[in-house]
Amino acid sequence: MVNIEEIIGNEFRGCISIKKQGETLFERAYGYSDLSNQVPNTMDTRFATASAGKVFVAAAILQLVELGRIALESTIGSILEFSLHNIDPDVTVEQLLTHTSGIPDYFDEEIMDDYADLWRDFPNYRIRKSSDLLPLFITKPMMFSKGEKFFYNNAGFVMLGLVIEAVTKKPFDQHLKECIFNPVGMDRTGYYELDRLPEKCASNYIYDEEKCEYYTNIFSVDAKGTGAGGAFTTIGDVEKIWNGLLSYQLLSPEMTQKMLKTYSKNTFEDDYGYGIWLKNETLPYFTGKDPGVSFISAYELEKGILVTIVSNFEDNVWKMLRKIREGLEF
Repeated sequence: MVNIEEIIGNEFRGCISIKKQGETLFERAYGYSDLSNQVPNTMDTRFATASAGKVFVAAAILQLVELGRIALESTIGSILEFSLHNIDPDVTVEQLLTHTSGIPDYFDEEIMDDYADLWRDFPNYRIRKSSDLLPLFITKPMMFSKGEKFFYNNAGFVMLGLVIEAVTKKPFDQHLKECIFNPVGMDRTGYYELDRLPEKCASNYIYDEEKCEYYTNIFSVDAKGTGAGGAFTTIGDVEKIWNGLLSYQLLSPEMTQKMLKTYSKNTFEDDYGYGIWLKNETLPYFTGKDPGVSFISAYELEKGILVTIVSNFEDNVWKMLRKIREGLEF
C-alpha cells in the first residue's frame, strides 16, 4: 500500500480518513484546532467545509421533489415571493442545482481571487441567513440566458436555500437538521454562527505574509453558513452522509442515481450532477475552499474507497487526494 504518511508530509494541519468497504485503512488528525492555546485537532473535531455544504442542500431539494412539494421544472418566480429584479423568473430548480441558471453571482471565482474581499464594504457579521446575501447580487443583470452553459455559481445555491425556506416555512439549516442530518445520525454537523460556536469546532487560520504569522478567518467568511455552504462537520459525519446517500436512506434509488448523473460537462473541470462533482460518474465528490478552509471528500464507487481530507490552515487537500488516488490506483 502507498505510504500515506509520506504523502501527507510534516506540514499538514487537519484530518484525513481513508476507508475501503467501511474498513479503516488510515485515519489521523494533525495540527491544532486552536493554535494560540495549542489544542490539538482530533478525529472528533468539527471543521468548516465551505462549499461542500451544497451537497446537503441538493439532497434536501431532491427530497422535496420526491415528496411532490416542488418539481425540478419549478421556477423561482413561482416559488420565491420577493422581487427578482433583472433575474429571469423562469430559471428552474434544476438549473440552480446544475449551475446552469445564469443568475448573477456575488462571488465570481473567475474574477475574484479572495472571498474575504467581499466584506470590505459589506461587513460579514451581517450574514446570518441566506437572505442576508441578496443585496450582493439580486439587482445585478443575468450573466447569460438560463440553461445556456455551466458556470459555477454560489448565488444559485443561496437561492436553493431560500427555496427550501419558502416551501417548508422553516430556516433552511433547521430543515437540513431534521431531514438530512438527523436521519443518518450526523449529530456533530450544523450551521453555526462564528461568534456562537459549540464545543470542539476548529478555528480556521490564514497566513499573513507581511507579519509572518497566522490569524483567524472570522472577518473573512460569512458569520453563519448559507445555502452556498458553511456547514461545520466531522470526519465521522462525512462518512454518514455518504452512507445515507448510497444506501438510499435519504433518497430513493432512482433519485440517488439522478443526483449522481452528469448534467453539466466541462472542458477544464470535472463534471457536475445535482449539487455534487463527478469524475467519470465513478468518483463523486464534494469539496470546498474558503479563507482558512480546505475540504474534499471523494467516494470511488466501484472499489468502495472513501477519502476525506480537511484542513483548517488552507493546506492543499486536493493535491494530497490526487497522490492518494495514484497510490491506491483509483
